[in-house]
Amino acid sequence: MDISGSRTAAQHLPCQDCDLVTVPARQGLEAVDILRRVRDGVGPVLHDNACDTLGFVVPAGTAAGWDLPGSECAQTPGCGVRLSTGGAAENGDEEGGGGTVSPPLTGTGWLVPPGDTYTGVTDPGELRAALGEAARLIEAVDRCQ
Repeated sequence: MDISGSRTAAQHLPCQDCDLVTVPARQGLEAVDILRRVRDGVGPVLHDNACDTLGFVVPAGTAAGWDLPGSECAQTPGCGVRLSTGGAAENGDEEGGGGTVSPPLTGTGWLVPPGDTYTGVTDPGELRAALGEAARLIEAVDRCQ
C-alpha cells in the first residue's frame, strides 16, 4: 500500500482491513510523540478505558511478522478495525452527522482518531523504531529516579 504523508491522502484511503499493535500506555504515549515529531506521522491510535494499553492501527498482514518484545500484534481480518473514506466505521458502529469513526473495540476510545491523522495507518517499520526509542527513553528516566 502506498500512502503519502499528506492529510489529504489519509482522508482518501479506500476502506481497508488493518491489524492492531498493542503496547503498554507509557511506551505507547512516548511512541506517539516520537512519531509525530521525527517520523512520517502516526495513524489512528486507540486507548483502552483503563489507559493501560494503546493500540496502533497498522496495515493488514503486519501481525504475521511482528515480533517486538513487550508488544502484541493482532490480525483483524474481516471484522476487525476497518477505516473508510467517508469517516464512518464499516463494522456497524456508524455514527450519524459528525463523520466520526467509532472505536472498533468495546472499552476503547480514540487517542488519535482516524480523521486527525496524516497517514492512513502507522507504518510498521516506523512504529518499531519509535517503540524502541520510547523504551530507551523510559529506561533512562527510570534509572535517574
